[in-house]
Amino acid sequence: MAVKILFMGTPEFAVPTLEAVIEAGFIVVGVVTQPDRPKGRGRTLRQSPVKAAALAHGLEVLQPEKIRDAAFIAKLTELAPDYTVVIAYGRILPLSVLSIAKKGSINVHASLLPRWRGAAPINYAVTAGDTVTGVTTMLMDEGLDTGDMLLKRELTIGSTETAGELFERLSALGAQLLVETLNAMEAGTVEPEAQNEQEATYAPTLKKSDGRIDWHKSAEEIANLVRGFSPWPGTYTEYKGKLLKIHAGHVAAAIREADITVNTPNDFKDAAPGTVLSTSMGAVTVKCGSGLYEVTELQPQDKRRMASADFLAGHRVGIGERFGSVE
Repeated sequence: MAVKILFMGTPEFAVPTLEAVIEAGFIVVGVVTQPDRPKGRGRTLRQSPVKAAALAHGLEVLQPEKIRDAAFIAKLTELAPDYTVVIAYGRILPLSVLSIAKKGSINVHASLLPRWRGAAPINYAVTAGDTVTGVTTMLMDEGLDTGDMLLKRELTIGSTETAGELFERLSALGAQLLVETLNAMEAGTVEPEAQNEQEATYAPTLKKSDGRIDWHKSAEEIANLVRGFSPWPGTYTEYKGKLLKIHAGHVAAAIREADITVNTPNDFKDAAPGTVLSTSMGAVTVKCGSGLYEVTELQPQDKRRMASADFLAGHRVGIGERFGSVE
């Protein structure tokens, strides 16, 4: 008997999973995604990536403004799915939705639960300096990613990998794992496992203000923040009273004594966090709370993204000048 799936998802991250479900031969009886939203300077209505994929396959798409709407609940009940599959839908689902599927609602979460429950697990894993992450499928309850776990797959995080790059790999892994999970559920070969609440950590929704660099932190923490917030929401500092976005960089090795000129108000050890110590080799080396961070790509306010070498060619950045607010 064909297995009927109700699919709920919104961003690009969920698209490979929808495609995998279709390719595996499951019957997608409907796709639920967020309503079209205005975007860009023209505020033009744009559909979600999941909606675009669903329409390309001729699937029925539902976009409720209110998830508890009685007419919407009645429509889902009419579809009579065996499973509801949820991946990055964007809202916490009530029991009235979760209980519709005959065999359960399954979530695909981009972390090794119970670590990094919440909306931004990929960003937080990179920002925290984790070296391993993965994907977990779980049976959903009304809590925030608190349901019993089904299957897990691990993935090593590269030392220079950004959240955007990790996003792509976890998206593909999640698609594979969801199909494995559905097959295992049908075969009765998977045993749900309760999460250890004592090990839970959280990854709340990110705000642009979270990307402000605190140069008092270590160079390693700053490097992880830049990677973890790339491409969104991005990281930034201030330079001469204007916004300066930091797009890329890395922990720097010790700089040469020759790079610290007579214009430096403090020597290397006594320089305040945020102080520019070197502009050699086409990069801007900044003193951190501990260690040095070398900025290799940045974006001045109202300008394009550029390599630090191009920025330095058009701006005189003096040794001893400060990034960030001066305290």
